[in-house]
Amino acid sequence: MTQFSAEKNTFRPARKRVTISQLADALGLTKGTVSRALNGYPDISDSTRQRVERQAERMGYRPLGQAQGIRTGRTRSLGLVLQMNVHDAQRPFLADFIAGISQTAAEENWSLSVATAGSEAEMLDAMERLIDERKADGFILPRTMVDDARVALCRTNDVPFVLFGRTGDMTGCAWYDILGEDAMEEAVLRLASLGHRRIGFVNSDLDYNYAVLRDEGFRTGMARADLELDEGLIRHGCMTPAQGERATLDMLDTPTPPTALVFATDNAALGAYAACSKRGLKVGQDLSIISYDGAPESGFTDPPLTTFDVDTRLAGERLAALLIAAVRGADPETLREAGHARLLRRGSDGPAPL
Repeated sequence: MTQFSAEKNTFRPARKRVTISQLADALGLTKGTVSRALNGYPDISDSTRQRVERQAERMGYRPLGQAQGIRTGRTRSLGLVLQMNVHDAQRPFLADFIAGISQTAAEENWSLSVATAGSEAEMLDAMERLIDERKADGFILPRTMVDDARVALCRTNDVPFVLFGRTGDMTGCAWYDILGEDAMEEAVLRLASLGHRRIGFVNSDLDYNYAVLRDEGFRTGMARADLELDEGLIRHGCMTPAQGERATLDMLDTPTPPTALVFATDNAALGAYAACSKRGLKVGQDLSIISYDGAPESGFTDPPLTTFDVDTRLAGERLAALLIAAVRGADPETLREAGHARLLRRGSDGPAPL
């Protein structure tokens, strides 16, 4: 076989592929040990794995993907199926999330298989197709539900998975999550320190596990601040600006309205601005708002929205690393990591009105 050389306008012999036997001979190891080291098996020590990887890099060894798949039963591909009919499926931070997954996968010589679906049923069908066609060794599952059908599917098919979030039954689950409950608690304590005593909470749909956790965090914050919890100032199921506006108007129209609101998501919090405009109130003065997500549009409201920012690229990187470890045989319950959201202090929260 020959390759064309543009510099000399001539054909030159192609460099011969380095074989695993040559790599093993150079290291003085067996082919089996070298193969297991390159594929990340846990019975190979870190020092041996690093030694093999360094020698492979020096010799220019590249595994044949098809042969490696036959030998290991793996495709070295991570699966991600996105449900596109949900309200925030195409948020700007999705690009960062996928970039983080792809970067870690590429560093390990893995790939990412992405599919989209228009409903939950289509999403499950897409996952089953990727499993049947051996196009994914495991799945990253974002937007986790309390009772998640994707988790049940992976368990039934004995396919590794890692959650971006948590779920109702955590048995055998690997996960990476941002502790949104801690953010909700911090939001309440911040508002209490600014003199607010009547604080409301606008939450998402309780089918999502993050909504359950953020509700718990809000309640913990109210208890820590020694504030009375008024169930009449709590709304669930608010996922869109229109729903956030309706919830805000409902609470503003009560006999003793809140002076501050905590929102589980920025998308719903954006509706509070329209509600305040309708009632002649100024955000940050008459009504303080703290939200969660760090969505780009939150910085362009008037005043800019105080919110908790999430590093979605880092989340993608960690989820990919955890899933690869799970595919390689690590105990999923040892693959659990948590991060924290960062508060962006802006103009939508301030001292309680006199």
